[in-house]
Amino acid sequence: MHALGTHLLVELRECNPEILKDLKRVKNALVSAAKEAKATIVDISFHEFNPFGISGMVVIAESHLSIHTWPEYSYAAVDIFTCGDIIKPEVAASFLIEQFESKSPSIVELKRGILSHMNEKLPHKITEPELQSVS
Repeated sequence: MHALGTHLLVELRECNPEILKDLKRVKNALVSAAKEAKATIVDISFHEFNPFGISGMVVIAESHLSIHTWPEYSYAAVDIFTCGDIIKPEVAASFLIEQFESKSPSIVELKRGILSHMNEKLPHKITEPELQSVS
């Protein structure tokens, strides 16, 4: 079974709440996680909520990393979606578990883009002529 991408749903429970409410640390952690996984960063956007909580996204050429923090519950929800098989999303997940000092993390892995009519490994990018031959 071949897929276009891997999507990790990362539950970070029992984190250090001081880190989760620090915009600079949260942003640096996600950007560094993308770099650790050897991803190509395209754009970065973060927002700090009042009284607390941060949402952010690191758009990568291979898809994205996103986070939503609830420091009042010592919890963060992280999505790591990568296309192709070069980037290792599990490296980014492990890095974030350490950075947020999560004592009770969990990871659910989903394969995305499983196309039943395709029996061979799929490239995550194809050219227009290749697209015509697939149709």
